[in-house]
Amino acid sequence: IARPSLTVLTLFFPEVTLALLDAANDKDPAVQEQVRKSVLTLGKQQPDRVLAMCQDYLLKHPKLVVIHRVVILQTIELIVSTRIEDVSASRIKSIISLASDEMTRSKEVLPDWQQAASNILVAVGNKYINDIMEEILSKFQPGVLPHFFVVQTLANLSDSNVYGMVPFLNAILGTMLPMLGIAKQDNMKWVFSSALCHFSDSILEYLANLDKAPDPTVRKDTFCSEIYAAYEILFNTWIQSREPKLRLTVADAVGSMCHLMPSDKLEEQIPKIIPTIMSLYKKNNEHYVISKSLCQVIDASVNMGSRVLETQLDGLLFVLHHFCLSHWTSPCAVLSVNSFPDRLVMFVLQKLENSNERSRMGSLAVLRHLINSSTATMESKKLLILASIRQPMADHSNKVKKRVVQVISAMAHHGYLELEGGELLVRFIVQNCALPDTFQRSQRPTDPEEVTNEALRTMCDNTLHLLTTTVGRLADVLWPKLLYYLTPSQYSNATSPLCKSLIVLGNIKCNFGWVYYWFYYFLKIKYNCKMNLYFSSFPFNSRGHGAPSLSLLQVLSINIHPNTETLWEKEIPPLLAMLEESTAESLDKKQWDEKMLKLLSETLAVIENEKWVCSLAAEATKYLSTYNNAQEEKSFLYRCIGVTLQHCFNKEFVKKQLQEILLAARHNDAVEREGVAMGIGLCANSHLEGTLAKLEEFGKSDAFKKSQSIFNLLKDRNDVEVEKVKSTLILCYGQVALNAPPETILNRIDQDILRSISKHFNTKVLSMSQETSSLIQSVGVTMKAQLCHLPFIFCLTCITYTEQDFIKSEQTDSLRTPVRHLVMSTCANLLYPLLQCFEKRNFLITQQSFQCLKWDQCVVLFLQHIETWLNSGRDHERERAIIVTSHILAYFLDHLNVKNMVSFHNVGALLGRLSPRCSDPLPAIRAAAIDCIYSLLYIQLRYEGFSLDYKDEAVEGLLPFKDELENPDHSVLYKTCSDLTKVNADKRLPQQQLTTLVFMLFEGLVDSQTNCCRASSVILNTLLKNRGGGLQDLVPEINSNRKMLCLDLFQVKVAVGQTVLILASQHLQTVINTLINQPLPYDSWTSEIWMSLGADPIVATQIIEMVMEKLVVMAPYVDKKEMMTRGGTTKVATSPPLAVTPFKRELSGAHSQVAADALRILLARVQLDEVSKRLEEDKAWDAIKEASTHITGVTLLAKAMAKHAGPRLPAIIECLCPFLNNIYECQRITVTAFFSELLNHHVVTELMLIDVLLNNMMERVSDPCCTVRMLAVRGLGNIATGSPEKVNVKWGEFGPTPQTNDDIRYASILLMGNLSKFGSGEPVFKDQIHNVLVSLLLHLVDPDPQVVKACKFAMRVCAPVVGSEQITAMFQNHLHDDKSLHYGEFINDLTKYLIQDFPGMLNFYHISVIQFFKSNWPEVRAAAAMFIGTVAPLPVSECTDQIPGLVMLLQDSDPVVRVKAAEAMGQFH
Repeated sequence: IARPSLTVLTLFFPEVTLALLDAANDKDPAVQEQVRKSVLTLGKQQPDRVLAMCQDYLLKHPKLVVIHRVVILQTIELIVSTRIEDVSASRIKSIISLASDEMTRSKEVLPDWQQAASNILVAVGNKYINDIMEEILSKFQPGVLPHFFVVQTLANLSDSNVYGMVPFLNAILGTMLPMLGIAKQDNMKWVFSSALCHFSDSILEYLANLDKAPDPTVRKDTFCSEIYAAYEILFNTWIQSREPKLRLTVADAVGSMCHLMPSDKLEEQIPKIIPTIMSLYKKNNEHYVISKSLCQVIDASVNMGSRVLETQLDGLLFVLHHFCLSHWTSPCAVLSVNSFPDRLVMFVLQKLENSNERSRMGSLAVLRHLINSSTATMESKKLLILASIRQPMADHSNKVKKRVVQVISAMAHHGYLELEGGELLVRFIVQNCALPDTFQRSQRPTDPEEVTNEALRTMCDNTLHLLTTTVGRLADVLWPKLLYYLTPSQYSNATSPLCKSLIVLGNIKCNFGWVYYWFYYFLKIKYNCKMNLYFSSFPFNSRGHGAPSLSLLQVLSINIHPNTETLWEKEIPPLLAMLEESTAESLDKKQWDEKMLKLLSETLAVIENEKWVCSLAAEATKYLSTYNNAQEEKSFLYRCIGVTLQHCFNKEFVKKQLQEILLAARHNDAVEREGVAMGIGLCANSHLEGTLAKLEEFGKSDAFKKSQSIFNLLKDRNDVEVEKVKSTLILCYGQVALNAPPETILNRIDQDILRSISKHFNTKVLSMSQETSSLIQSVGVTMKAQLCHLPFIFCLTCITYTEQDFIKSEQTDSLRTPVRHLVMSTCANLLYPLLQCFEKRNFLITQQSFQCLKWDQCVVLFLQHIETWLNSGRDHERERAIIVTSHILAYFLDHLNVKNMVSFHNVGALLGRLSPRCSDPLPAIRAAAIDCIYSLLYIQLRYEGFSLDYKDEAVEGLLPFKDELENPDHSVLYKTCSDLTKVNADKRLPQQQLTTLVFMLFEGLVDSQTNCCRASSVILNTLLKNRGGGLQDLVPEINSNRKMLCLDLFQVKVAVGQTVLILASQHLQTVINTLINQPLPYDSWTSEIWMSLGADPIVATQIIEMVMEKLVVMAPYVDKKEMMTRGGTTKVATSPPLAVTPFKRELSGAHSQVAADALRILLARVQLDEVSKRLEEDKAWDAIKEASTHITGVTLLAKAMAKHAGPRLPAIIECLCPFLNNIYECQRITVTAFFSELLNHHVVTELMLIDVLLNNMMERVSDPCCTVRMLAVRGLGNIATGSPEKVNVKWGEFGPTPQTNDDIRYASILLMGNLSKFGSGEPVFKDQIHNVLVSLLLHLVDPDPQVVKACKFAMRVCAPVVGSEQITAMFQNHLHDDKSLHYGEFINDLTKYLIQDFPGMLNFYHISVIQFFKSNWPEVRAAAAMFIGTVAPLPVSECTDQIPGLVMLLQDSDPVVRVKAAEAMGQFH
């Protein structure tokens, strides 16, 4: 980018710089920083001019606030630091004078101001040290105490320019020494001490790099006397000050000065210096400076070969150790160990023997530091350290353990763990990985440094992982030793980190091709047992050890047994995926256990090694005792042993293991008893004979014999123990029956299992709830084991016994007890074989059982119980229920004796239940249903007073229907049902019973049998045709019947629709009134009703006339006031039109709840299939219904109509035009959106509709509704596509305008983009594009995202017209709607092309940008400032408005604008 001419800079540079200096005190830090950068940018270009203006600004404003002066001084420092080579010597001198004056003007210490001035002097001193020293030394005169910052500046100069300052230091020290005696204030003592420290450090650096120094003849002796003299004052007087900050600074200085003191003097002072500095630890909290000083003293003493230092060693070590108790670091340890290694190591190791917690922690901290820092010195002491670390390893304090872990980590990196005894360190880490959770977590710890078990455990986890992954040589130490920690139960909580480390180690070994068949045999067994059985069973226990355990199994599969590799590679990954997708709460425990047992079984099957499997079973049995505190895990282990024994073919071994299990089991624990039973039951799957024999043998063993004490005092306890052993045995028999093969168990049920169980059936177990549960469980499980061949007498006996003895023995104050639950489950299992063999005759209820009841009560009670079976989906249940009903009705008809003539109130309900059964799929049910109706109607006649021998012709006419119902043809059955209804219910059913019958038939519409559903609808329609005239009061209830929502069968729905149509033909007005009152939105039943009504042309015509009359005179909505606190109004739809519109829709045949669906059906009725298809594809109907997408939906509708229904548009437009002036805003929006899209299609021109639409759009541009105006502008833009020959508008009328309304701004920009499509070949459009280009660029940061998208669209479309290939490519590549834009980079690159391709337009661009300096949006104002900064300034005559505009923006209320203005002004150089 070209820079402005000298004339421009000469005229505007002062104004720009002055404006920036004025803004340097902005309240926003970001603005301050940008002002500083801009001034620095100007200063880099013209340092002399900017420095001169800064200097003049400070001189002309002597009362400027301190903060403002500081910013300007800091700016001067930055310019000097970066461009000092380009600053004239005269300007340097004036800057030095200015800074010196600013620094010393106030006698008081004002740090910010004076430090900023001092920094200028330091910056200048890097090049002009002589000029600086001349100025500074003029204010550093002998006998006069200098200004604080004069001394501070000298100190800083000695740091920044060592080679320039050291030659002056001898003279400075000579002048300073007398001043030390007259310095009384602490701040002056502090600055002198600090200066001496800096001077000493500078001298030491100078002496260390003499080869680079300008004067290599300088020696340490040059400064010794002055340094020692200063030391005496500082050490003997100032270090005793009460001011902590001063004491620390003096100590720091003494440490640095010791290196420059004469050797004899230092040797003499060591006994004083070391104790004095160590005493400061107690007086100050800032221990780092003290330690640093002490290190320097010791270093200086060691370097000069001090003999006195050794005499101070004991006290030094004691103090340092005590200090380490609090700070866990020893910066002097390395220096000491290099000189006195034996004494230091022995001192630390002796301190480790101290049982005091803090003492051990400090000692461990020092030891860790020594191990890490002094590798060579400590090499010979490794074994001694390994032996000494054992004592703190046994400490019970978690704080000490934490330090031990840190020491072990350091030792691991330096080769300690490979030595003898290193395995103890590994064990210590593993032990602490297995720590249990801390109890009482909720209590806040009183000690802030407390180390919880969780924290220590996590630290050990991480340490073990780091040792595994980062210390390569430890692989042979950790492998295979870590494997041994997997089996002991005390390390169970460490399983997860152990497995993870072993996985890493195993993979390393496998990568090297090492296959380890050398595992000890017992290790295989233990590991496989432990991992497969325990870890995997409860995968989220012990910190989620399931997944790592399975993963390790897969890694070590070939080592455990070669045959397992293929199986586990297939089976374990799905299990790991299952764990990853589950939590401890969501995991299906039963399913997971089954998968684990299946994996174990398949593993044992592929191994095919009898000896291996037997050894596994034996080892697992030995491990049972280790899980006495984890009963759930132990229970699962029993099941695993059972599965393992299935694969053992040594019968004697199996019996031996069963014997050990039964003898070792803790029978007093319910969970363990059940686990033992399940394990033995699983074993019986392969060893039924042996298992039953062992159980019988165990039942006769000494375990069931009660030992008597001398005084019989333990009798009760022994009774209880024996009964619990019996409970275990009972459960074992039940599980044997459940798990044994069905083909072998059936013959053993009665002979062995039930006989053995019966031995314990009448024991005292009934008085103990746990043993009761065992007995009931066993009986219930036994009954489930395919016992359908058991004799009924046994099942009934068990039920009776269970009910009488178990349930009655339970307490009566609670129904929900575990025993009652088990009893009911057992009864269900016992009844199952009984019901399977139950014959039909067993359903006949004895007649005498009803004689004590009244007839009405009997029927109602009976139907309540049998109703479920009448509608059952099972044929045999329906058949039994209808036959029983037939028998009962016939029996009571024969024995009915009515003394007084009364009405039988239940006949309608009974007929409604029984009539649909006449079309049941089973012929027997159809015949029985006729018999039921026959008996029922005669019962009604008896109640009406007819004699016993009376024969009714209509009722007798029912019997012939039985023959017709033998025909399975559905049409015959339904016709028969209709005829049956005409014969009996039409004539013999009282009017008051008709209502009940109708509603019972409605219930039948959802019958389990589809034939009966359809029969119900046929009977219902027949009934209503003949007797519906008297059911007017029933219409509302029928129309609102919820049963209709459950209808699934299409034929039934059609028939029900016919039912409603029948009612409407008889009671039209009542039906309509009922539907009008239905709540909105309509449910599916109401919609079905209206579709049925619409199917009849006569009824539909009458309803449409009624609806249209109401719709014309009704208001669509009313304005309702909001709450008083909010104000305003809300449009609320009025109920009548809201209800009427769906009427029209439903009459057209749709199912939606929105009025737009009526339009969809209308399009279908007039056969505009292409329109409907396009709207369905675009999902336009959904868009129309939603307020947020309504305009989009209407646009899609207009688009489809224009493409596929052009000839119909004139009439539609004529009907819609009046709505553009409607008082309802929503209607104007809909019509304007429709017309706007039509203008996008040429068809309106062909139909000569363009003028009408254009005029309407022009009128709507001034509509009070902004949405209407936006749509109107969009429509005018669409003309360029639909009718380009009509485009005759000026771009200025529709270009981006300072509209505050987002929608209008968006529409205007979009219109401009659309119009550019038409004018892409016209020169006038190119000029217009350049006229609005700046506006478009600035609105790319518009606060409204839609406006930004419109700008990107317009610029992409206009790109070919701009006239620059580079700019066109930028617009096309960077301005995408779905991609973010880095605005600053984009504008910076774009302006390069604008200047290159359109230099003549720059003046116009600047004028255009200035108009946006007063924009309503801060984003646009900031962008305008940015644009000015990137486009090169113009000649003087054309820049008169730019600078004042930027100065104005520099005072903008928005800090972002001020930042951009300052940034732009920095470009005027």
